[in-house]
Amino acid sequence: MTASLPLSVVVPVFNEEGNVASLVREIVAALRGVTDFEIVYVDDCSKDGTVAALQALKAEAPELRVVRHIKNSGQSTATRTGVKAARGAWIATLDGDGQNDPADIPKLLAKRDASGPEVKLFAGWRVNRRDTGSKRWASKAANAIRSRMLRDSTPDTGCGIKLFERDAFLDLPYFDHMHRYLPALMQRAGWQTVSVPVNHRHRASGVSKYNNLNRALVGVSDLRGVSWLIKRSRVTRVEEV
Repeated sequence: MTASLPLSVVVPVFNEEGNVASLVREIVAALRGVTDFEIVYVDDCSKDGTVAALQALKAEAPELRVVRHIKNSGQSTATRTGVKAARGAWIATLDGDGQNDPADIPKLLAKRDASGPEVKLFAGWRVNRRDTGSKRWASKAANAIRSRMLRDSTPDTGCGIKLFERDAFLDLPYFDHMHRYLPALMQRAGWQTVSVPVNHRHRASGVSKYNNLNRALVGVSDLRGVSWLIKRSRVTRVEEV
């Protein structure tokens, strides 16, 4: 697909009926007048009124598009679905729970514009997290282990707000939970990444779809797999002659 817009905001959601209206309005407020953009919501087969709420928002937010999974497939698959459907050359991602602040997207765009073309990912860094103590502790431990194994120099790889080049993302190896390892995967592909401090907020509605145990269980095998991918990678620059 040829990019026809400078930016697409991709938001994967599952049962977030109470959060979609406020988040869509905040995205629009943050980006109208800043850049041409679209908003691509990917509904991961929600069981509540998420899709109906999104449909109702289209009248006030013509930038909004909605695609829906026929079966629940997880956040990484929903993110990739949104990126593949997107018409933007660059992608900004947000978690659908409203904890990421859309007002940070212009900050990421400004950081991109001040950086060289070798930087393909600008990752949010939640310096003041608004989660429970157990979540903050688990995240800190997981980030420390990941950083030691993968050496990706990223303090907060799990932050949902990111800005990356669409083509670079679609070149990455795809697997479930890959969204937690984007800095390491981008670096494996030969690109540079930058972490940018961003705002973090309390969840206003609904419940988290993850807990510390299920994150830890999948994290062990994922870390081993990504570590293997990095060790087996070969980056070759090409020139036309």
